[in-house]
Amino acid sequence: MVPDISTGSRTYGLLAYLYGPGRRDEHTDPHLVASWLPELAPDPGRDPAATLKELTDRLDLPVLALPKDRRPARHVWHCPVRTAPGDRRLTDAEWAQVARRIIHATGIAEEGDSQACRWIAVRHAEDHIHLLATLVREDGRRPRRHQDGIRAQAECRRIEAEFGLQVLNPGDRTAAQRPTSAERSKAERTGRPEPSRETLRASVRQALAGAATEEEFFRRLREAGLRVEKRRAPSGDTLGYKVALPGDRNRDGEPIWFSGSKLAPDLSLPRIRQRLAAGPLDDGPSADDQDRPRPARPRRTAAPLVERAAATLTADDDEDAAAQLVGMGELLDALAQTSPASIRGELIQAARAFERATRSHTRAEHSDNRAIRSAARGILRAGDALGSGEDGGATAMLLSTLVLATIAAVHWHSARGHAQQAAAARQAAWHLRAAYRSSSVSPLGAMRGQGRRLPPSTRRRHADTVSSALPSRADQVLADPGWDALAATLDEVERAGYEPRALLQGVINQRELESADNVTDVLVWRLRRKAKLPTTGGSASQRPCTKTVSVRRGAAEHTDATGRAAAGANRRPRR
Repeated sequence: MVPDISTGSRTYGLLAYLYGPGRRDEHTDPHLVASWLPELAPDPGRDPAATLKELTDRLDLPVLALPKDRRPARHVWHCPVRTAPGDRRLTDAEWAQVARRIIHATGIAEEGDSQACRWIAVRHAEDHIHLLATLVREDGRRPRRHQDGIRAQAECRRIEAEFGLQVLNPGDRTAAQRPTSAERSKAERTGRPEPSRETLRASVRQALAGAATEEEFFRRLREAGLRVEKRRAPSGDTLGYKVALPGDRNRDGEPIWFSGSKLAPDLSLPRIRQRLAAGPLDDGPSADDQDRPRPARPRRTAAPLVERAAATLTADDDEDAAAQLVGMGELLDALAQTSPASIRGELIQAARAFERATRSHTRAEHSDNRAIRSAARGILRAGDALGSGEDGGATAMLLSTLVLATIAAVHWHSARGHAQQAAAARQAAWHLRAAYRSSSVSPLGAMRGQGRRLPPSTRRRHADTVSSALPSRADQVLADPGWDALAATLDEVERAGYEPRALLQGVINQRELESADNVTDVLVWRLRRKAKLPTTGGSASQRPCTKTVSVRRGAAEHTDATGRAAAGANRRPRR
């Protein structure tokens, strides 16, 4: 059950919307379910004699009774309350109870207060009501509605439990401000995919990802096409900033500005300066360098740093963990800007979801996340990655690691009671899994083909390695479709001069595997990263086979120790 409080200046205009057909004729049977009167106020939805003008006058009477210079400019209090998808349908009587409890909890009209504000509750759909109140009491005073949004949320959590509805996650006042209904309506009218506030929030986060200085941050904002205006002190020092979308104007033709703090609590200039003050970042190659590395290299560099961040989330240093979450957020923003089109949409959604997981009451002012922020910077400076070849393989490797890190973030937030942040990290992990599945098809497919071409004796030897290093999971790994890719990787590890069993045991001990969706894939990427192998495989196919098996056409297939067919894997060449 979600309340969404806002204020306005026109009682009649809001009533006309509530009792009207809606923007797409979605309003059906609008009518009152509760009001400030013992009997219902005039109801234009059910009483043909009642009019919107009459209801407006009744609601506005305490406001109009004040001298003009004492009337509040925004005297209309509006709070839609909606049940969650899948909740049962509430009756009018139940919605009336909900309305009275929220009105009481927010201080608009406490129970038993005969001098309280006037209010109504209009229902025009099955899943929600609209509360409307005028913010002048019968005695001419203003209501005490301090933190009314928080109190409404808390009361909704109690109502959900008592009414048998879905109990949503409680807030902690670290969330970004949601777009108002007016902002959402404007986006629909103008054909924008989302309200300006949300577009600007994402753009500012992308400009901040891996930024080394305040000047670079502002330059990136302008390069992204945003209007930027700084608030300066008489000395000329910058005190704050605000941004606007080009062409987004109000009815007077002026740009609609949003300050950083209005976009999200951690996007205010003081909070941005705290993030940048951790120390200088590793610049890496310039975007203008002719010999800058392919995007694969910074992605490979980032993967162990993400592993380290995930390990931090299982330790006891909460400040350091909070700093690493911020760095992971910047890394996701960098990936979202530079990844192939085939997965960019999923990564944008992952980054947007995870930004909520980067904010909590655990602050990270004195912790160092320069390494992971530098990795984000390196990814941006290397430019867009291809979806194939080493770029694609390195992207899959990094995404595999990020999935495990976001799951670690879910556990970290859950253990500290950060329900909204845990839910956001869980949603980000879902999008990252989808992006990983898409990006890993090509590199893992190449490795699997390479593994299937290995001699049966080689495959048996690597199967023994897995059984000795991971006895509890060996059957699962050897039966997995990814076993072929793991066999190919172990073979490359061996030919690169490593002892496969020792290296495999090392990456198994590196971090738990319980949270992995696919243990085999995780082992493949950890081994390749540890042994510095190409992320696309291929080198095993260049190795000459020393043992061959002669198989006539139509003969029975040979089977290796894992039960997997190895038909004609190595035919003797014709003489």
